[in-house]
Amino acid sequence: MIQDVASAKYEGDNKIELTFEDGATGVVDFSKYLSKGGVFERFKDLEFFKNFRIHEELGVLTWGDAIDIAPETLYAEATGSALPDWVEPPKTPPRARKVSDG
Repeated sequence: MIQDVASAKYEGDNKIELTFEDGATGVVDFSKYLSKGGVFERFKDLEFFKNFRIHEELGVLTWGDAIDIAPETLYAEATGSALPDWVEPPKTPPRARKVSDG
């Protein structure tokens, strides 16, 4: 079951303490997003980063209309739990099949 973000509090630098609807809490360090580039470049501006909100209907953390991060990702990072199976990539790459000359 996906746990929506219930509350969020800025903790300094690129860290936000999150509480989820099941009562679980934890701090997520978003500094790793800085190297991803693209829209996450905006996280380098701490004033922008501090201006997050919780999208009430979707239970996600958002920054304006530009960035949102899924609650299952935030939950896993905040609590140290695994992502749901449907989110994680396969553990081993699929094997290539030989094409016969037949």
